[in-house]
Amino acid sequence: MGAFSISNQKIDPSRRRATPLKPDGTPDDNDRVEIGPTALAFAEWQAAGLSAPNLDAMRQYRLERLVQQIRKHDYAGLLCFDPLNIRYATDTTNMQLWITHNPVRACFISADGYVVLWDFHSCEHLSSHVPHVREVRHGASFFYFESGSRVDEHARLFASEVDDLLRQHGGSNRRLAVDRIEHAGYAALQNLGVEIHDGQEVTEFARAIKGPDDLLAMRCAMHACEAAVGEMHMAVQPGLSENDVWAHLHTGNIRRGGEWIETRLLSTGPRSNPWFQESGPRIMQHGELLAFDTDLIGAYGICIDMSRTWMIGDFEPTQEQRDHYKIAYEHIMTNMELMRPGMGFEEITQKAHRLPEQYRAQRYGVIAHGVGLCDEFPSIRYPEDYQACGYPGQLEPGMVLCVEVYAGALGGKVGVKLEDQVLITDDGYENLTSYPYEERLLR
Repeated sequence: MGAFSISNQKIDPSRRRATPLKPDGTPDDNDRVEIGPTALAFAEWQAAGLSAPNLDAMRQYRLERLVQQIRKHDYAGLLCFDPLNIRYATDTTNMQLWITHNPVRACFISADGYVVLWDFHSCEHLSSHVPHVREVRHGASFFYFESGSRVDEHARLFASEVDDLLRQHGGSNRRLAVDRIEHAGYAALQNLGVEIHDGQEVTEFARAIKGPDDLLAMRCAMHACEAAVGEMHMAVQPGLSENDVWAHLHTGNIRRGGEWIETRLLSTGPRSNPWFQESGPRIMQHGELLAFDTDLIGAYGICIDMSRTWMIGDFEPTQEQRDHYKIAYEHIMTNMELMRPGMGFEEITQKAHRLPEQYRAQRYGVIAHGVGLCDEFPSIRYPEDYQACGYPGQLEPGMVLCVEVYAGALGGKVGVKLEDQVLITDDGYENLTSYPYEERLLR
């Protein structure tokens, strides 16, 4: 990784004209480089009357959002190492989970919209389909596994490239927003006189407002996720392990062109209380509850974050199970009605449904949170947590939030998890989640 090189992007303008296009504007080429939805997903979306996004338009919108935020703060540019910020800026991927703990990719976006991508070695082809990536370079990996005793040397080389880009595109402006960076890189940039600012504020605010094609992509990803959830639901039966059931969601996601699942939050029976126990070898029993949270990165890299709780087997629920479920259902239904433009985060906290006392100790971490390529800004807190963790802000049209709840009494053996994903509209909200609730538990 010590060898630094530049590859100027050369996009063949005839590439898209010479090849038939898929509904999202990508070439219908069986051997194409970029990942994306499968034929199964496109067929299901067409049958459901859904329109695929125009990816060129979506990419342009995202770049404009980033540039707008860069200019708002008078930064010369933005430097990203977070894989999802790189995805937002470039719509390119490369071993996304591996990259989260091996930061070999970086991206620079100038205030005039010039985009440079540092990628893993010999990976120029992975971004050749994205014209707004103007250069592909190598040499952003200055962590110990890659650089060993040469970490500082490689960090200095990388920082000098960033410094050159700042001078070319920012002139005398030395203000650079950085989302996250290895310590050696931070120090090297500072030693060159670069004034480093918080890049997470830039990216979170840019990503918070979804464009028209972002929303088309999200609707498609939601439909694909719910189809996979339905396949998982059909597989639920006593005698299977939690992992047997959870595997169906992974399979359905991948079959439709989804990408990965960030957690393994599925638990049954007494393992559903307390929450955050991940799926394991436990064998499910008749009459128990199964609770899960998808945390799924689906088609187009869009996060679909929904939760449901189901009965296992053909049994009537106990009164305790019904009570937990009805409280959880009332909680998110009430709180969804607060999701409208102009509502302040603290105002939502104050007006939100109050869980009964026995459920508060094990309350979920947020009343609602933003969602896009992953869980995103904002986080809206419970009253118990607002003083320590809350912050100001208000809902705007184009935001998408997940409204969720966990209901489980401290020391109990029953737990219920519910969550819906909603779009803030000009005059209220639209629930993007359509998967049904468990009617037996609502009776």
